[in-house]
Amino acid sequence: METATKIFPSRPEPGVPTGEDALRAGVYALLGRLLTAPPDADLLLRLGGLPAETGGGDELAAAWGALGLAAGRTSPEAAADEYQNLFIGLGRGELVPYGSWYLTGFLMEKPLAQLRRDLARLGFNRREGVNEPEDHAGALCEVMTMLIGDGEPASAARQQAFFEAHMANWMGRFFNDLQGAKTGRFYRAVGQLGEAFIEVERQYWAMPV
Repeated sequence: METATKIFPSRPEPGVPTGEDALRAGVYALLGRLLTAPPDADLLLRLGGLPAETGGGDELAAAWGALGLAAGRTSPEAAADEYQNLFIGLGRGELVPYGSWYLTGFLMEKPLAQLRRDLARLGFNRREGVNEPEDHAGALCEVMTMLIGDGEPASAARQQAFFEAHMANWMGRFFNDLQGAKTGRFYRAVGQLGEAFIEVERQYWAMPV
């Protein structure tokens, strides 16, 4: 699975987010990491040490706790098998983690073309020879991580526009599907965290300035 870094050889220079933005960037980075590759032993160990009360609200706190418990019960080998079955499979995994699929029922459709135009305007240039569509859920989370960290005054407006155009209208459903996946164990907890966090983001951007 190609990550955003592999898909885009050039991108806005990252800054160092602080406070609330640092927390948001950290969650996006974690989701991007878990959706583009299975967790290794070190990541599972760190996630297994999460306190149950971690998070920014009741549902988000519960999701962090569930992720910590799931990580503590999962081996790297089991996580790799689960990832294979969920997202790759023989021909296709149980889930299809692409925006176009969720919005149209097909891959490589109009939502992807719109995303590519917006990515180009933001300075993300697609690497030649890469076949991975840019509307993969993990890649979009990684893009948000970088947008949060770009350190420019207009960053918040760009984050909101990108989130509302390319993530808010489908990613919650994807994470909900991940929680119900038949081949899921550890990744059900990832889905719980993702759905809770996307809802927090929706509320965050809906607040009056």
